[in-house]
Amino acid sequence: MSASKLIDAKEAIQKAVQSGDVIMVGGFGLIGSPLTLIDELTRHDVKDLTIISNNVGEAGKGLGLLLRQGKIKKAVGSYFTSNREVAKWYNEGKLGIELLPQGTFSEAIRAGGAGIGGFYTKTAVGTELAKEKETKVIDGETYLFEKALKADVALIRAKKADTKGNLVYYKTARNFNPIMATAADYVIAEVDEIVEDGELSPEEIVTPHLYVDAMVMSRLVLTKKGVVEA
Repeated sequence: MSASKLIDAKEAIQKAVQSGDVIMVGGFGLIGSPLTLIDELTRHDVKDLTIISNNVGEAGKGLGLLLRQGKIKKAVGSYFTSNREVAKWYNEGKLGIELLPQGTFSEAIRAGGAGIGGFYTKTAVGTELAKEKETKVIDGETYLFEKALKADVALIRAKKADTKGNLVYYKTARNFNPIMATAADYVIAEVDEIVEDGELSPEEIVTPHLYVDAMVMSRLVLTKKGVVEA
């Protein structure tokens, strides 16, 4: 099997991620989260990262490990209560937070991948989240302008890939991974299995290979007992 995009996880992270980078990380809680890539990121000597992810993992798990290391300067997402340590770091002034409603968060990533600068939405109008943001009246309704989200690097998780890098996802693990693959300058896909080119049906491919710059084999998986070695 020839998979030119397949590289070691350590090499992938060291090559792509630098201090100060904006990093998109797929997953909802730990579901669909690139746990192997996150683990390598905890070993990588970087700091001042901006993490765009639905949540910052869980306490001591996934991105929660990166938080404890103090490597995250700012978190952009919508569900930070899955890790109560986020509030502690924020209240101590050690972490910046940008909270977005989940639909707005998803659409902002999609817009970033589609080359759209931003969009107007009624969600969050008149709330604390609307402070210092532009509003506009359209057909008698007030809308809030939200900028698109883009990143230097996206770390995503897929169930299966072919040697070209076409990706298939497992059920709800699909969550934010496909749109993040479109909205970053460099995309690393963590996968459980690689098959030969042509073995995937075109109808089942979600992320085309042109979006994927590198692939790594998954070493850590989420089970009912927690995160374990594959």
